[in-house]
Amino acid sequence: MEVNYPVFTPEMKKTHKVLMPNMAPVQFRILAAAMRHEGYDMELLGNCGSQVAELGLKYVHNDTCYPALLVIGQFLDALESGKYDLDHTALIITQTGGGCRASNYIFLLRKALERAGMGNIPVLSLNFSGLEKESSVPMNLHLARMLLAAIFYGDLLVALRAQTEPYERRRGDAEKTQEKWLRVICGGIRRGKGYSQVEMRRIMPRIAREFAAIPVDRTKPKVKVGVVGEIYVKYSPLGNNDLEKFLASQDCEVNLPGLMGFVQYCAFNFSETARLYGGTFVEKHISDCVLAYIELMEKTIRSALRSNGYHAPLPFRELTKLTEGLIGTGDKMGEGWLLTAEMVELIRAGYENIICAQPFGCLPNHICGKGMINKLREMYPRSNITPIDYDPGATRVNQENRIKLMLAVARERLNEDGTAAAPHMTA
Repeated sequence: MEVNYPVFTPEMKKTHKVLMPNMAPVQFRILAAAMRHEGYDMELLGNCGSQVAELGLKYVHNDTCYPALLVIGQFLDALESGKYDLDHTALIITQTGGGCRASNYIFLLRKALERAGMGNIPVLSLNFSGLEKESSVPMNLHLARMLLAAIFYGDLLVALRAQTEPYERRRGDAEKTQEKWLRVICGGIRRGKGYSQVEMRRIMPRIAREFAAIPVDRTKPKVKVGVVGEIYVKYSPLGNNDLEKFLASQDCEVNLPGLMGFVQYCAFNFSETARLYGGTFVEKHISDCVLAYIELMEKTIRSALRSNGYHAPLPFRELTKLTEGLIGTGDKMGEGWLLTAEMVELIRAGYENIICAQPFGCLPNHICGKGMINKLREMYPRSNITPIDYDPGATRVNQENRIKLMLAVARERLNEDGTAAAPHMTA
């Protein structure tokens, strides 16, 4: 098949540096290590600032969703920085293959490169759906296992730090421990180590025990905040204006559901589509095989968390049941039913104060996130959910003020609960 864009060839592994956008900083750092093991000269981008969004707006239509503006803007900002030889630089972007515009970012990116006079730069696609066959990362079982392990390790490190840092006696202990294990894991992955089931069962409990050994003071309860939403603004500090840091500055404990949940959701949807709308026997059951393999890793991470006194997320198969009576699993555009299910899980786990981070105009999020809030409040009267729009025209001050209003309600309830419990505690 003839294509009209530059293709990343196998020979370019030796000659080109590949730039990766930074969506989930911890998970993507380990993913980059996995790609280095495969021979790619990978660099995870860290450039931020207002110029990123401005470049996105310059080269992408302003009706395009905010995450696309930022991803493309971050690439263009890096390419225009003078740090890279543009004749020996390539870009990589993930594609889910779903109905969301995210699967079309690669076409928008190529068009933006053409307009910016850099149409010679090849763009690689990283996907599990067979997209972009002419210019995609060759996916095999070995690489797939390594990428899945990378995401699980990242989810574990994010969860452990989030549940430890607000209570640590010595500021910085959790961050240092996370950084130490990131170096260890990335080093092992680059050497092709640490991603097997046996190795993960050995390493993950060690990581959790080390976090559990950090001196903490949990006598003063914290406001617990869950974060859900569109996948990019949910995880990316660039996309959500450093939401996690802001919540930390407000003395909160944050629960950011793991990235693996979205991977499982994408795998589940493949067969669910066939079951709902018709398909072959293989199409109806292929997801079961993928999810069964992932469940083995899932059990390992849940065991490591629970046995060391940390909150562990529900197994994915339990998560699929939380939408019964709320939203159908056929609703799978963007984050679809998963977004609603994550809110229910967070509320039941005690993270009843929820920020729904969404790009302005993201229809799936407005339906499955914002559109479900009233129903969730009926079912769970203590739920305290606030949708926050992220867009080039939205100001950080306005976003943070809305979050502060939500936190004021949360603190008032926390104080009421403490007062109500006091007589019992002193009796």
